Amino acid sequence: MSTAQQVHVLEQTDDFSVLEQRVMRMVELLRAERRERQKAEDTAAALQQLLDEQGSELQRSHDELRTMERERAEVRGRVERLLRQLDELAS
Repeated sequence: MSTAQQVHVLEQTDDFSVLEQRVMRMVELLRAERRERQKAEDTAAALQQLLDEQGSELQRSHDELRTMERERAEVRGRVERLLRQLDELAS
């Protein structure tokens, strides 16, 4: 093999090494991106679950508030009836 051919083979080997390094960097970047995407998806799922739980808790709180408001109205009515009866007795 002549010197020119040896140089050409070395250049091709160097080109292949550079290409191989680039491919390996791309593979690592893709792996890192997939890990980050999975981490983001996991975080999003956890946040969605928390949001759903808080939405359920909010609905329970609203229901409880409506129940308490009805009870308060009933108690108020009963107290007003008792006061009217006391007024009638005092008259």
